[in-house]
Amino acid sequence: MTIRSTTLDFDEGTASNMPLPRHPVLGWSSFKVVDAPDISSLENLTHTAITTSGRAAIYQALLQLQLPPTCNVLVPSYHCPTMIAPVLLANLNPVYFGLRPDGLPNLDTIDAATASTCKAMLVSHYFGLARSLAEVRQWCDDRGIALIEDCAHCYFGQAGERPVGAWGDYSTASLSKFLPMPEGGMLASASRPILDLQLASPSIKAQFKGWVDVLEVATKYKRFPGINGALNLFMWLKRASLQLGKRPPGPAESGAVAMMQDCDMARRAQSPLWTTVTLKAMLPRGRVIIRRQQNFASYARHFNDIQGAKPLFPLNTASFDQIAPYVFPLWVDDADRVYHSLKALGLPVFRWDRLWPGTPRLDGDVGPLWSQHVLQLLCHQDLSDADIERTARSVLGLLSSQPAQTA
Repeated sequence: MTIRSTTLDFDEGTASNMPLPRHPVLGWSSFKVVDAPDISSLENLTHTAITTSGRAAIYQALLQLQLPPTCNVLVPSYHCPTMIAPVLLANLNPVYFGLRPDGLPNLDTIDAATASTCKAMLVSHYFGLARSLAEVRQWCDDRGIALIEDCAHCYFGQAGERPVGAWGDYSTASLSKFLPMPEGGMLASASRPILDLQLASPSIKAQFKGWVDVLEVATKYKRFPGINGALNLFMWLKRASLQLGKRPPGPAESGAVAMMQDCDMARRAQSPLWTTVTLKAMLPRGRVIIRRQQNFASYARHFNDIQGAKPLFPLNTASFDQIAPYVFPLWVDDADRVYHSLKALGLPVFRWDRLWPGTPRLDGDVGPLWSQHVLQLLCHQDLSDADIERTARSVLGLLSSQPAQTA
């Protein structure tokens, strides 16, 4: 494995007693211009359009394909619910395929009869570690199936013989996973023009709230030295006014209804906020790439040879110079205990343990095991060296400790 060792000044770490940010945070350092390797990005593809989120981009990609109502769309067994909700909201039917240990589709889990009923296939570059989709592209072409390349974890990078996003008829991305903004996604294509999305404009109130949300997170993590005090006062007044009109939550839903609510698809047909458009245009990309490579490399050193856990993929089989990872995927034997302990400590980790109801178990599919055992350790650019060290040492400490014995 080749990992860039370039150091980068970064002095905006998070205090050791507070939760670490799960998303990029706007601050003075966001505007630093940093030399970085020339890495491809979805925004370099021929046709692009900004959406409110990655899930909204998937929804719009399905609309662009103009598929017959209720037709079948192939989706992966290992998924975030936000990958399935757009399919259902587009009045289409998700049909699941399994995964190989390298994260690519296990095409043997799709029988010929099922394939003949499918019109599109959604394939993901998990964790920001892009793979060649040459085999999948050929398989889809042979069957007249449109390929949607899900790059939510992989906004930058080279996917084998092509840049990320260039394998799919359409590709989708989540801007807010890579840039400090309240929302944002992208629909792109290397070959197909994007028809008018016919998006509705958000309200002026929503536009203002977008800027307030960005500054509120920045204030929480003290990312604007020199004006943090003034921002704190403004945010205190905002929170006080909201408390006056706060309503009690409604009754909780369950099952697929609850998952659909959690996916928050209400703005799938609206234009992105001015906040998103402005920050996407203004912010340099070099620091985003370099910091993610460095943070990933730091996790790799910590978890190189440990008991009870291992990197999901062998680290000596790929070069990471041409990617900007979203997370470090760590297989953990005792995943439930470690995950919940890390969450309680406020550390930047998540996992996809909530699969859409009805997701089947398929022969030769690693997806169900990944949902149980794979922890995703965030490595975004606004986690400092100290933040990564704190997270890694917490993981190692939990792995070396024994769970409490019950009487």
